[in-house]
Amino acid sequence: MSSMLTEERLNEFEVKKLIDVVKSAPHAVKIVAATKTRTAEEINGLKKFGITAMGENRVQELLSKYDELDMPEVHFIGALQTNKVKYIVDKVCMIQSVDRLELALEIEKRCAKINKVMDVLIEVNYGEEENKSGCPAGETIGLAREISALPHLRIKGLMTVLPIDAKDEMYSGMKMLSDELKEIYPEAEYLSMGMSDDYEKAISYGANMIRPGTALFGARVYPQK
Repeated sequence: MSSMLTEERLNEFEVKKLIDVVKSAPHAVKIVAATKTRTAEEINGLKKFGITAMGENRVQELLSKYDELDMPEVHFIGALQTNKVKYIVDKVCMIQSVDRLELALEIEKRCAKINKVMDVLIEVNYGEEENKSGCPAGETIGLAREISALPHLRIKGLMTVLPIDAKDEMYSGMKMLSDELKEIYPEAEYLSMGMSDDYEKAISYGANMIRPGTALFGARVYPQK
Protein backbone atom coordinates (compact mmCIF):
# COMPACT_ATOMS: atom_id res chain seq x y z
CA MET A 1 0.00 0.00 0.00
CA SER A 2 2.78 2.44 0.85
CA SER A 3 4.17 2.16 -2.69
CA MET A 4 1.02 3.89 -3.94
CA LEU A 5 1.69 6.93 -1.78
CA THR A 6 4.01 8.50 -4.32
CA GLU A 7 3.69 11.25 -6.91
CA GLU A 8 0.26 9.88 -7.85
CA ARG A 9 -1.08 11.19 -4.56
CA LEU A 10 -0.02 14.71 -5.41
CA ASN A 11 -3.09 16.72 -6.28
CA GLU A 12 -1.78 17.76 -9.69
CA PHE A 13 -4.69 20.05 -10.56
CA GLU A 14 -4.41 21.91 -7.26
CA VAL A 15 -0.61 22.05 -7.49
CA LYS A 16 -0.81 23.72 -10.89
CA LYS A 17 -3.54 26.09 -9.66
CA LEU A 18 -1.37 27.09 -6.70
CA ILE A 19 1.65 27.64 -8.93
CA ASP A 20 -0.47 29.80 -11.27
CA VAL A 21 -1.60 31.93 -8.32
CA VAL A 22 2.00 32.36 -7.20
CA LYS A 23 3.17 33.27 -10.70
CA SER A 24 0.42 35.86 -11.09
CA ALA A 25 1.12 37.49 -7.71
CA PRO A 26 2.34 41.11 -7.78
CA HIS A 27 5.44 40.06 -5.86
CA ALA A 28 7.67 36.99 -5.62
CA VAL A 29 6.23 34.23 -3.42
CA LYS A 30 8.16 31.25 -2.08
CA ILE A 31 6.30 27.95 -1.66
CA VAL A 32 7.33 25.86 1.35
CA ALA A 33 5.38 22.60 1.21
CA ALA A 34 3.98 21.54 4.58
CA THR A 35 4.89 17.86 4.66
CA LYS A 36 3.41 16.58 7.92
CA THR A 37 2.46 12.86 7.51
CA ARG A 38 3.85 12.76 3.94
CA THR A 39 6.37 10.18 2.81
CA ALA A 40 9.77 11.14 1.43
CA GLU A 41 8.67 9.74 -1.93
CA GLU A 42 5.64 12.03 -2.03
CA ILE A 43 7.71 15.02 -0.99
CA ASN A 44 10.41 14.37 -3.57
CA GLY A 45 7.70 14.29 -6.24
CA LEU A 46 7.17 18.02 -5.78
CA LYS A 47 10.42 18.79 -7.55
CA LYS A 48 8.94 18.06 -10.95
CA PHE A 49 6.63 21.05 -10.37
CA GLY A 50 9.53 23.28 -9.40
CA ILE A 51 8.75 23.20 -5.66
CA THR A 52 12.07 22.70 -3.89
CA ALA A 53 11.38 23.74 -0.29
CA MET A 54 9.58 21.72 2.38
CA GLY A 55 8.63 22.32 6.00
CA GLU A 56 8.30 19.70 8.73
CA ASN A 57 6.28 20.13 11.93
CA ARG A 58 7.73 17.42 14.12
CA VAL A 59 11.32 16.57 14.93
CA GLN A 60 10.83 12.81 15.09
CA GLU A 61 9.01 12.74 11.78
CA LEU A 62 11.74 14.77 10.11
CA LEU A 63 14.41 12.41 11.42
CA SER A 64 12.48 9.34 10.27
CA LYS A 65 12.38 10.44 6.62
CA TYR A 66 15.42 12.71 6.36
CA ASP A 67 17.83 10.24 4.73
CA GLU A 68 15.37 9.60 1.90
CA LEU A 69 14.64 13.26 1.16
CA ASP A 70 15.84 14.88 -2.04
CA MET A 71 14.80 18.48 -1.42
CA PRO A 72 17.23 21.41 -1.60
CA GLU A 73 15.58 23.26 1.29
CA VAL A 74 14.32 21.70 4.51
CA HIS A 75 12.62 24.10 6.91
CA PHE A 76 11.28 23.39 10.39
CA ILE A 77 7.85 24.98 10.83
CA GLY A 78 6.37 23.41 13.97
CA ALA A 79 6.54 24.17 17.67
CA LEU A 80 10.06 23.32 18.79
CA GLN A 81 11.15 22.21 22.25
CA THR A 82 14.59 23.32 23.36
CA ASN A 83 15.68 19.74 24.05
CA LYS A 84 14.98 18.79 20.42
CA VAL A 85 17.02 21.58 18.79
CA LYS A 86 20.23 19.52 18.76
CA TYR A 87 18.64 16.94 16.46
CA ILE A 88 17.78 19.30 13.62
CA VAL A 89 20.27 22.19 13.44
CA ASP A 90 22.49 20.29 11.02
CA LYS A 91 19.53 19.24 8.87
CA VAL A 92 17.46 22.38 8.26
CA CYS A 93 18.21 25.66 6.52
CA MET A 94 15.56 27.66 8.38
CA ILE A 95 13.61 27.42 11.63
CA GLN A 96 10.33 29.30 11.19
CA SER A 97 9.00 28.86 14.71
CA VAL A 98 11.28 30.86 17.01
CA ASP A 99 8.89 32.35 19.54
CA ARG A 100 10.95 32.91 22.70
CA LEU A 101 14.44 33.87 23.76
CA GLU A 102 15.04 30.53 25.50
CA LEU A 103 14.63 28.72 22.19
CA ALA A 104 16.80 31.24 20.34
CA LEU A 105 19.58 30.79 22.90
CA GLU A 106 19.50 27.02 22.46
CA ILE A 107 19.68 27.36 18.68
CA GLU A 108 22.62 29.73 19.14
CA LYS A 109 24.41 27.24 21.37
CA ARG A 110 23.90 24.31 19.02
CA CYS A 111 24.75 26.26 15.86
CA ALA A 112 27.92 27.65 17.45
CA LYS A 113 29.13 24.08 17.96
CA ILE A 114 28.89 23.33 14.23
CA ASN A 115 29.89 26.83 13.06
CA LYS A 116 26.56 27.46 11.32
CA VAL A 117 24.42 30.58 11.02
CA MET A 118 20.75 29.60 11.11
CA ASP A 119 18.10 31.58 9.26
CA VAL A 120 15.10 32.03 11.54
CA LEU A 121 11.62 33.50 11.44
CA ILE A 122 9.92 34.81 14.55
CA GLU A 123 6.59 33.07 14.99
CA VAL A 124 3.82 35.49 15.93
CA ASN A 125 0.61 34.37 17.61
CA TYR A 126 -1.33 37.29 16.18
CA GLY A 127 -4.68 35.92 17.24
CA GLU A 128 -3.39 35.26 20.78
CA GLU A 129 -4.87 31.77 20.70
CA GLU A 130 -4.09 29.76 23.82
CA ASN A 131 -3.66 26.51 21.91
CA LYS A 132 -1.01 27.93 19.56
CA SER A 133 2.61 28.76 20.06
CA GLY A 134 4.02 32.10 19.00
CA CYS A 135 5.19 35.41 20.37
CA PRO A 136 2.49 38.04 21.08
CA ALA A 137 2.49 40.65 18.35
CA GLY A 138 3.35 43.41 20.81
CA GLU A 139 6.51 41.60 21.91
CA THR A 140 7.82 40.78 18.45
CA ILE A 141 10.19 43.70 17.96
CA GLY A 142 11.61 43.27 21.45
CA LEU A 143 12.29 39.58 20.81
CA ALA A 144 13.88 40.48 17.49
CA ARG A 145 16.29 42.84 19.27
CA GLU A 146 17.33 40.04 21.61
CA ILE A 147 17.79 37.55 18.78
CA SER A 148 19.76 40.03 16.70
CA ALA A 149 22.51 39.94 19.34
CA LEU A 150 23.07 36.22 18.73
CA PRO A 151 25.84 35.72 16.14
CA HIS A 152 24.65 32.33 14.88
CA LEU A 153 21.07 33.39 14.17
CA ARG A 154 19.95 35.54 11.24
CA ILE A 155 16.46 37.05 11.40
CA LYS A 156 14.78 36.53 8.03
CA GLY A 157 11.26 37.66 8.90
CA LEU A 158 8.02 36.55 10.53
CA MET A 159 5.79 33.50 10.47
CA THR A 160 2.22 33.15 11.65
CA VAL A 161 -0.69 30.71 11.74
CA LEU A 162 -3.75 32.92 11.77
CA PRO A 163 -7.06 31.74 13.26
CA ILE A 164 -9.57 30.01 11.03
CA ASP A 165 -11.76 32.69 9.44
CA ALA A 166 -9.31 35.39 10.52
CA LYS A 167 -10.51 38.89 9.71
CA ASP A 168 -8.78 40.96 7.06
CA GLU A 169 -7.36 43.18 9.79
CA MET A 170 -5.20 40.30 11.03
CA TYR A 171 -3.62 39.80 7.61
CA SER A 172 -2.98 43.51 7.19
CA GLY A 173 -1.71 43.75 10.76
CA MET A 174 0.84 41.03 10.13
CA LYS A 175 1.98 42.83 6.98
CA MET A 176 2.46 46.06 8.94
CA LEU A 177 4.40 44.22 11.63
CA SER A 178 6.54 42.58 8.94
CA ASP A 179 7.26 45.96 7.35
CA GLU A 180 8.16 47.43 10.74
CA LEU A 181 10.63 44.60 11.39
CA LYS A 182 12.16 44.95 7.95
CA GLU A 183 12.81 48.64 8.51
CA ILE A 184 14.97 47.71 11.48
CA TYR A 185 16.47 44.51 10.03
CA PRO A 186 16.61 44.68 6.21
CA GLU A 187 17.39 40.95 6.00
CA ALA A 188 13.96 40.20 7.49
CA GLU A 189 12.52 39.78 4.02
CA TYR A 190 9.92 37.04 4.57
CA LEU A 191 6.35 37.09 5.77
CA SER A 192 5.45 33.40 6.02
CA MET A 193 1.66 33.46 6.13
CA GLY A 194 -1.01 31.39 4.43
CA MET A 195 -1.68 27.68 4.12
CA SER A 196 -3.91 25.58 1.89
CA ASP A 197 -7.16 27.31 2.82
CA ASP A 198 -5.98 30.90 2.76
CA TYR A 199 -2.82 31.22 0.69
CA GLU A 200 -4.51 33.37 -1.97
CA LYS A 201 -5.79 35.81 0.63
CA ALA A 202 -2.43 35.81 2.43
CA ILE A 203 -0.63 36.64 -0.81
CA SER A 204 -3.06 39.48 -1.47
CA TYR A 205 -2.04 40.94 1.89
CA GLY A 206 1.67 40.71 1.16
CA ALA A 207 2.73 37.22 2.22
CA ASN A 208 5.82 36.24 0.23
CA MET A 209 6.16 32.77 1.71
CA ILE A 210 3.28 30.28 1.96
CA ARG A 211 3.04 26.83 3.55
CA PRO A 212 0.42 24.73 1.71
CA GLY A 213 -0.01 21.06 2.52
CA THR A 214 -3.36 19.55 1.54
CA ALA A 215 -3.51 21.78 -1.55
CA LEU A 216 -0.47 19.87 -2.79
CA PHE A 217 -1.02 16.37 -1.48
CA GLY A 218 -4.74 16.04 -0.84
CA ALA A 219 -6.25 15.28 2.55
CA ARG A 220 -3.90 13.86 5.16
CA VAL A 221 -4.16 10.15 5.90
CA TYR A 222 -3.18 9.47 9.48
CA PRO A 223 -1.95 5.98 10.39
CA GLN A 224 -4.41 3.95 12.42
CA LYS A 225 -3.52 3.48 16.07
